[in-house]
Amino acid sequence: MMTRGSCPAAPATIHPPVCPAGATSGSLGLVRPRVVLFGDSITEQSFRPGGWGAALADTYSRKADVVVRGYGGYNTRWALFLMHHIFPLDGIAPPLATTIFFGANDAALLGRTSERQHVPVSEYKENLKNIVNHLKDCSNSMVIVLITPPPIDEEGRERFARSLYGENARKLPERTNEMAGVYAGQCIELAREMHIPCVNIWSKMQETEGWQTLYLSDGLHLTPEGNAVVHKEVVKTLRNAGLKAEDMPYDFPHHSKIDGSCPDMAFQ
Repeated sequence: MMTRGSCPAAPATIHPPVCPAGATSGSLGLVRPRVVLFGDSITEQSFRPGGWGAALADTYSRKADVVVRGYGGYNTRWALFLMHHIFPLDGIAPPLATTIFFGANDAALLGRTSERQHVPVSEYKENLKNIVNHLKDCSNSMVIVLITPPPIDEEGRERFARSLYGENARKLPERTNEMAGVYAGQCIELAREMHIPCVNIWSKMQETEGWQTLYLSDGLHLTPEGNAVVHKEVVKTLRNAGLKAEDMPYDFPHHSKIDGSCPDMAFQ
């Protein structure tokens, strides 16, 4: 007998779903593929509210795990030390796709406050090439996407410095949009040479009037609107490479495919 607010008594014995003989988790598609975001602070911050990484995780919800490997302040020279740890050649399944988003720190100017991060543009291109080649060694089917550094709003960087340091703020910009464009050009050129896709954020953002404050919060890092641009362009690029979320399988059945009276059938 049931009382108000109570649930029916559970059966005395509950039988968990049983895999057919010889079946593995792969037969159900249980191993969810990964999309790895590898980059500097713009990648590290991508899971903040309004971030492009969080939006990407939502786009591929239940289809792929979006994994952030962003390292604030890093350039491509330092990224090489991480490569074999993040993307080992054996032991775990390689990512389905990887974005490589470096250059904002490599392009820091010599003789200015951020010169410690500077990497010559020729070395920047070579470092990106080494990262791409390593990923190709990990998997010949991985989708590899290069992303150029974003544009720089020099006045925005100056305002940001004054907000932190007041009268002691540096007088000369530590980054310029012109130099960021040089590094973006090398990123694009490398993608063309290696026959992989590239998201040209440096140019894309500057197509919009007022991009300096619309897309950049401090002259370098992204506003929610700037994150939305990156998300849109990355999704478009992944779709063009065949990774359309709507065509990718769920890791487990959609609830509409589960028979309430016999749920185990949906998991065989």
